[in-house]
Amino acid sequence: MVKLKQQLSFAFIISILFAVGFGFVSYAVSEKKVTNFDQTIISGVQGAESPALTHVMKFFTFIGNGYCVVFVSAIVLFFLYQVLHHRKELILFIAVVVGSAVLNETLKLIFHRARPTLHRIVVANGFSFPSGHSMSAFSLYGIVAFLLWRHTSTPLGRGILIMLSMIMILTIGVSRIYLGVHYPSDVVGGFLASGCWLCASIWFYQRYQEKKYEEQLKRNT
Repeated sequence: MVKLKQQLSFAFIISILFAVGFGFVSYAVSEKKVTNFDQTIISGVQGAESPALTHVMKFFTFIGNGYCVVFVSAIVLFFLYQVLHHRKELILFIAVVVGSAVLNETLKLIFHRARPTLHRIVVANGFSFPSGHSMSAFSLYGIVAFLLWRHTSTPLGRGILIMLSMIMILTIGVSRIYLGVHYPSDVVGGFLASGCWLCASIWFYQRYQEKKYEEQLKRNT
């Protein structure tokens, strides 16, 4: 019970920090105070351009698109439902992934930021801030890491899980900058917005677990 309360506090605090961070970045984007930051990062990332790296970045952008997110989500849902038989975790997973997509579309409509136009390697439509690929990657691999962490007992397994999740999230985000379809501030904003939604969802889920635990204690006394 004490551990659950600690997890609740941690998820709530991290969610607030992500929200504050997103507020700061969105303000800077709205006031056009991120130009130097964006240009510096874009120069560094696109300065490493090569045919081989372009293929790699196109691959990571591909696996970060909507179709691949749906495919990976279907596999995770099947695993949660058929293998682990965790119905509540299944609901949490759906809420995080679908909610992140809805939140992204809402934020894009609010900020109406145009995409970069210089040195665009692939075609992309719609508004730029925050990055949809970055938000979906953070939500998908973040919630997968959270759920699998709960069923992984060894430090090595947990370490590998976190490392792989971070690699997927960061590489998908960087690929959008490399390919010229997002500003770095779009990617950072996407990570922060999705991180806030992810942690808030986990907080609600853990709060629900706490209430169920308290109800069970009452019934047993």
